Amino acid sequence: MIIKGTSCAGSARLAAHLTRTDTNERAEVKELRGVVSEDLAGALREMEAVAAGTRSTKPFYHGSINTRADEKLTDEQRTYAIDKLEAALGLTGQARVVVIHVKEGREHCHIVWSRINLDRMTAISDSHNYRKHEEVARSLEREFGFERVQGAHAERDGKARPERTPSHAEMLQAERTGLSTAHAKATLTGIWLTTKNGKEFQEALQQKGWVLARGDRRDFVAVDPTGGVHSIARRIDGAKAADVRARFADIDPRDLQSVAEATRAQRKRSGTRDREGAASHPPKPQSPRTSKSRGAKISLGGGVTTASKVAGGILSAFMGEKPAPKPKESEATKKANDAVTPSSRRQELMRQLSREIPQETEKDAEIEADRGRDRTRR
Repeated sequence: MIIKGTSCAGSARLAAHLTRTDTNERAEVKELRGVVSEDLAGALREMEAVAAGTRSTKPFYHGSINTRADEKLTDEQRTYAIDKLEAALGLTGQARVVVIHVKEGREHCHIVWSRINLDRMTAISDSHNYRKHEEVARSLEREFGFERVQGAHAERDGKARPERTPSHAEMLQAERTGLSTAHAKATLTGIWLTTKNGKEFQEALQQKGWVLARGDRRDFVAVDPTGGVHSIARRIDGAKAADVRARFADIDPRDLQSVAEATRAQRKRSGTRDREGAASHPPKPQSPRTSKSRGAKISLGGGVTTASKVAGGILSAFMGEKPAPKPKESEATKKANDAVTPSSRRQELMRQLSREIPQETEKDAEIEADRGRDRTRR
């Protein structure tokens, strides 16, 4: 059994991936929990909306549970496995969706949780998630009688570290570009073995239609003819990042194209359609500035936030640089509005909010009164 997962963003991208039937023989939504929406896309949008009240840029945890073709999980086993993984990741009780995919006759399941803790309005930590995946997988293999899969982080028992498997992002890139990670590894390893320095490597790479570029997080990356980006160290058998850095000492990364420039050039040259557009990478939700004062909790898309946060967001929009267009006013009305100060405008808005947002509790009012008296004494 193999369990993978990572924190991520983008409800539209997730919904599109989870409902794909061109690469899957079947895609079935099995569960929607903790949300009001009755469809997958709506459920993910609800989770994303709740995260808008936090500073988190990755409101989802996307996990997958994969078994061998001859080790199909029953519905009860699947639910048990998901609940066990959920507990290990600290996501018990969080809103979630479960989708079953059948691909080439093999069934696997995807789970997307909301990472936002509604009581604290913060994201739940995803630290040490790889180890937790493996610990749960080894436990489930023993309980279900499945064949053991050796991992790199847990229960090594002196065994050699297994070869790194492609990440989910790398598998998606391979599907998108048609260039498998195995083919990329064979190409770069072959060049590595037949060259002696960075300049020779770069020239040999160009002859095969690839481009050596300056990475965002790494010194060097290789961009394939379709615009796919590859970590050089990960695509060369027996090489580490330090080995690549030492051999490429004769190349200054600042003289290379950035990865974004190289990617655009390769796609333009090959005529590859850019399918990583706005739909795949929606803008990150912005967190409005909010008051730290306590307020009544209200429901927002299946989640919970505070009245003060909602008010803060509306006030920011009201006092922002791009107000909504107003209808034409008469000269008398215009003069009257000009006489209104920002303070009185804010007071009027707060009066409107007080009619729409639940009032604070008596206890909250007492706390605020005490704070006011403390400030007066000081």
